[in-house]
Amino acid sequence: MNTSDNKKLMQYIFDQLSQGNDQPFIDSMADTMRWTWMGSGQWSKTFDGKQAVLGELWAAVRTTLKPPYKVIATRFIADDEYVVVEATGQNTTPDGKLYNNKYCWVCRIAEGKLQELNEYMDTQLVTETFQG
Repeated sequence: MNTSDNKKLMQYIFDQLSQGNDQPFIDSMADTMRWTWMGSGQWSKTFDGKQAVLGELWAAVRTTLKPPYKVIATRFIADDEYVVVEATGQNTTPDGKLYNNKYCWVCRIAEGKLQELNEYMDTQLVTETFQG
């Protein structure tokens, strides 16, 4: 896949995420995918492999946010294997708190699959929402 194909893949994934459909996102993950919450605080973590992403990260999303889980992209920047996506969540917790975090995802795509995702987010909002 080339730069344009990689960008189109991420645009399709986010089109679907904006509608609450996470299946194309899940289907695009390589078995060896690595998802890293960037930083050095309590929320910094790496999920190694698709099974860890789904079993730890995505399972937590499904229990801490009320379905459907939505993320709306506002910008895509693509260069070779990398697509950078700026996005905002439109979510609530099961007890009704708004959780509209802002994200920057740096994604590496190879052979049509997401290989790496480095996520930058508002960790203070995470703390206030889930520990406050």
